[in-house]
Amino acid sequence: MPSLAPLEKLSAARFETPAILKKLASSSSRRLAELKGTAASIPNQGILINTLGLQEAKDSSEIENIITTHDELFKDDVLPEAFANPAAKEVLRYRQALRVGFERVRSSGLLTANHIVEMQAELERNNAGFRKLPGTALKDGAGHTIYTPPQDPTEIVSLMRDLERFINEPDLLDVDPLIKMALIHHQFESIHPFYDGNGRTGRILNVLYLVKEGLLDIPVLYLSSHIVRTKADYYRLLQSVRVEDSWEEWVLYLLDGVEQTAGQAITTINSIKSALFDYKHRIRAGYRFYSQDLINNLFSHPYTKIDFVQRDLQVSRLTATRYLEALEAGGFVKKQKIGRGNYYVNLALTAALLG
Repeated sequence: MPSLAPLEKLSAARFETPAILKKLASSSSRRLAELKGTAASIPNQGILINTLGLQEAKDSSEIENIITTHDELFKDDVLPEAFANPAAKEVLRYRQALRVGFERVRSSGLLTANHIVEMQAELERNNAGFRKLPGTALKDGAGHTIYTPPQDPTEIVSLMRDLERFINEPDLLDVDPLIKMALIHHQFESIHPFYDGNGRTGRILNVLYLVKEGLLDIPVLYLSSHIVRTKADYYRLLQSVRVEDSWEEWVLYLLDGVEQTAGQAITTINSIKSALFDYKHRIRAGYRFYSQDLINNLFSHPYTKIDFVQRDLQVSRLTATRYLEALEAGGFVKKQKIGRGNYYVNLALTAALLG
């Protein structure tokens, strides 16, 4: 297997095919711009980062056969002390890794190798950093080795340094940022720099690159749902680039993923927005305790609890309990019990997230 070449060695002209240019102009870029505008219409952006980030965490982890349900995720998010589902806890670490990366990109305007290491450390809860020992190989379902990534620690560091430059220096290859995102993702997965968590870290890298480039304000485009549905194509095309240099087909695959997942995200955000404003108007009209802080609380988590309301609204536990019981009587939330604790399901938000 030849050594990986820096991405800037690729010819920009090879990505100017009619199929790629048409996909960019008529679908992918337009859908992405629409998604950016739709996300900006939600007053509290943290609601989307929290709720959609949970969906992405679930889908991305499923690709690695870390399987959990929405209900398990939502329960662990609100009552982690009472819920001992290892898969759910691992999925929630993905969302936290995404938050760490987003904060780094937002504060620095860069997406560096050190940021990537920080995200992977959050994801895997270790500080192993880049691989230092040989032996990592990618195998197919029958156990046959199909690809051996770089094994020398010095080469891994050098390749990641090259990738960092490619991510942050736009002049290295004059192509559309969506094409660059596809190239970056493939290069990262081929370097396979970590012992664990390469797939999930690479998928976080996709959306953070779009944020860095200003194509999105917040990380709300998640390609994992597309990859889950087309998992065989994803791995086939990754390998096809390595063996046959078929970059164009790989780029088209990810551009199609951008178009489809942006469309899904727009639909979900509009559903969340509709539910949020419906709750806001009805609670404001019918309850004296209405506040924007209450609405933010109800829509920041599919499931909430008394402690969250107490903290966010700066009220006593008794008052928080009274608020939630009144909202349950009004059909806004549904109380559930797990162990010794109660949590409250936001019925409209949960319906929006589950489609």
